[in-house]
Amino acid sequence: MDRECVSLLPSVCEVLADSGRSLPDDTSLEKLLDWFTGLTKAGGSLLEACPCLPEFISTVVHNTASDPGVLSFALKVTGLMAATEDGFKRLQESSVLDLVFNLHHWQEAGLWEDPCLRIGWIQGLKNLLQHPEALSFFVQSDFIEPLLQLQTDTSLFVASAANQMLAHILLFFQPVSPAGCNGVDKKEEDAGMTRASIAAITTETSTEYTAVVSAVSKYLKESVVPTENPQLHQRLQALRLLALLLAQAGPPLRVRLLQTVADSLEELVTAGHSQLTLPLMDVILAAHSSSADEHVPDRLVTTRLLSSMLNINKPSDLIRAAAAVLHRGHHDTDHTARAVKILLLPLDIITSQTLLGTNTSGKTHTDIHRKKRTRKLFSILRKDKYVLVSAADRHRVSLVEHLKSKNSCISMICVCLTNTPQITLTPSAVLPCPPPLIVTAVLSLLRICSGVSSSSPTGCSEVCRNVIGSGKVQKCALEALTALSSSPGAEDRISDVFTVVIQYLDNPDSDPTVLHKSYQVLLKWKSVCTDLSCITDQLRQDLAEVVRKRVCDMRWEVRDSTVEFLGRLKSAEETSDASEALLAGCCTSPLLTEALQDTESYVRASAVTALAKTLAHSWQQGAAVTQEETEIVTRLIEILSQDTEGFARRAVVQYFIAWFSTHSSHSPPLSPSSSSSSSTSLLMQCVRSVLSQGSSDLDWEVKVHTLELAELLLDQAFSGHQGYRKSSDTLQASPHPYGAASDQAYTLHTHTGAHTEGAESNLTGALNSLVKQGVISALLSGLFDCDRPVGLKACRLLITLRETVCPLSLRATVASVSCELPSWGWGQEIRKTLGMKESDWAMAAQREADGGVMVSVCEVLRSLGLDERLDVLTQSSDHIHNSPLSLLQDILTASAAHSRPDTQPGQEVIVDCY
Repeated sequence: MDRECVSLLPSVCEVLADSGRSLPDDTSLEKLLDWFTGLTKAGGSLLEACPCLPEFISTVVHNTASDPGVLSFALKVTGLMAATEDGFKRLQESSVLDLVFNLHHWQEAGLWEDPCLRIGWIQGLKNLLQHPEALSFFVQSDFIEPLLQLQTDTSLFVASAANQMLAHILLFFQPVSPAGCNGVDKKEEDAGMTRASIAAITTETSTEYTAVVSAVSKYLKESVVPTENPQLHQRLQALRLLALLLAQAGPPLRVRLLQTVADSLEELVTAGHSQLTLPLMDVILAAHSSSADEHVPDRLVTTRLLSSMLNINKPSDLIRAAAAVLHRGHHDTDHTARAVKILLLPLDIITSQTLLGTNTSGKTHTDIHRKKRTRKLFSILRKDKYVLVSAADRHRVSLVEHLKSKNSCISMICVCLTNTPQITLTPSAVLPCPPPLIVTAVLSLLRICSGVSSSSPTGCSEVCRNVIGSGKVQKCALEALTALSSSPGAEDRISDVFTVVIQYLDNPDSDPTVLHKSYQVLLKWKSVCTDLSCITDQLRQDLAEVVRKRVCDMRWEVRDSTVEFLGRLKSAEETSDASEALLAGCCTSPLLTEALQDTESYVRASAVTALAKTLAHSWQQGAAVTQEETEIVTRLIEILSQDTEGFARRAVVQYFIAWFSTHSSHSPPLSPSSSSSSSTSLLMQCVRSVLSQGSSDLDWEVKVHTLELAELLLDQAFSGHQGYRKSSDTLQASPHPYGAASDQAYTLHTHTGAHTEGAESNLTGALNSLVKQGVISALLSGLFDCDRPVGLKACRLLITLRETVCPLSLRATVASVSCELPSWGWGQEIRKTLGMKESDWAMAAQREADGGVMVSVCEVLRSLGLDERLDVLTQSSDHIHNSPLSLLQDILTASAAHSRPDTQPGQEVIVDCY
């Protein structure tokens, strides 16, 4: 521990122990506790590092007027100090443990009612329970009963902490099973050996552990199905604890728990409490998954419970139980098959698709028979007769009744839709129908939702009315349809998917989110389209008309989604034959160019990004520049200089980054002397303007992107130079918490090897070119920027530049390359760094027409102290403020301010407290 921290800690403890000086920042104690916890986990001893803590704890505990937050803190710290056997013995010898965790002491003082103290008591004990002596202390102090009572505490935080505490005791101290016994795998054996080495279980400890297990088992049995005053909260807590234990317990403990609660669980399943369906499934599935060996007795128990849950009467609960089985990823074929049928049944009913009972394509005799049977069941329902021939028919009728309630219908349908993609990926032996038929069912549901399709021929028109116009069902169905593109045989339904989605895009009642998801469906299914014959002329024409309409929609969200869709559809990465076929009748660039004038900044930014993706193909081919491209570039420069929103300006700089990157990887080196009709020439004409405006932007992200463009120019200028390494070969520094993320990494570039006269000449030419393009000015401007991410990136790039060119600075050609310093801002900062006097500066400025001063690039690079700057910039402000020393100082400062007699009531004391 830092020596200065050690010296301040006693004063801080004195402040905390003084009840009259409460802390203005209530997070200070948590941060102090985090520091102590870190010291403990690192293997240090709090008692040795902080010898003042025992006296602090004794003082606080004896003072019942202490702040509850400080008392809670003291309890937690006591647990940390007693987490080691040595610390535990020392605290026990001084009777600190008996006093700190004495419930009667806190109850008599009237402090136990404060949830803050109860939390401290629980977490302090949990910190302490890391060795056998601690378990003995826990049992002998009779803490198990109050801990069980806290499971149903009125405070959810206290109840949750108590829940975690019980799980910790049972799992941490559980005996290790013999190797290879009861199907324990190697991973569990290793975990058990770790526990054994930590806990060093003795016979006495084993007896005490058994007592804890017995008490917890009895509690669980009585809480799952309480005989008196049954409370939902009590049952939920018991089920949560049981699920946590069964998921991690070894065979002895798991078998013991299941034997104890099996009857109670079966009773709870039979009772059919809807609020407990998911917690109950968590318990059953945790037990079922952990008992992998079918010959283990508890496997039979869990199998019976799981079968019962998949046959409960209430449809909504049944569907949620089936979804839980599917999400858990069981390899139990029988239960998975049952769950799949349950989840497909609502779709089967509402769409009249043959999703159950056959795994063959096309309508069969079974299909016709099913529809006749459904009509008969509806007839029975209308006559209020429930004489049914099978449990399956009874379940179908019950489900239809629930689907007639709009809320229940929408909820159940959405659960089913969410699970359809996973259903199609289950083994064929589990699926009751071909996967493409599920896609067809989802499409049928979308048609019903939009009102295009007539009501279901099975007669459940009342059910269909519940989903017509439901945005929630539409969104779920479209999300499912997007995921279903990867299902087996999906390509057979591409034409139907395109048709339905375009109808949604054309529907004036579709809300913006539905339209956005419709575009996502088109993009996803386009990627699996290999047969272009499914894209008919009519479909192509319909899509073009819809896009032209939506790009002018009154809602900006719709315009934004449409522009994004056009960009992604035409992007070089996603362009395919299907993309070209879909948009053959739509002129994309004019629509996107028009969107540059949109009143909403998000749309303008999306339009810029989409144009970059659309034009990337022509950039790669090095095609001659068109009048349209020239007008686009002119408009982009206007946006960069005039747009009031940062989103669009960032997109413009990224547009030029994408343009330059494409040229760099597909074209010879760029130069301003390129043919005036080429896109290369147009790009290089814009670079200086983009760098100049971008580096002076008020938005720090624009400036970071501008430096990324400058880096590309550096890479291009020094490409092939012996002493230059591209950023991909470098190490990456730690990112700033709010810094712009970049796909590239940066570090120092080392200069190696000797240079010939020709190499020096080339280097001089490259450096001159960078000066003319404005790269050097952009880097120097960024170095002195007030935003740390900007300064950090600029500093790294300037070091790269220095290591590349400065070793040759003794040669006149390289040393003679100069850049202009402005008479303001960063130019003044560099002037101070170079030690230029005011008189020298004025004289030099008078010699220049525009008031600037020319200085040697190499001289500036050597004089800026870049390595020292990098060290400072790499360290965030956290290295000063996010430290234990700063925290201790803040606590003392705040305390001193509060104790001053001239401090006004309510006057705030501003502290760091990271």
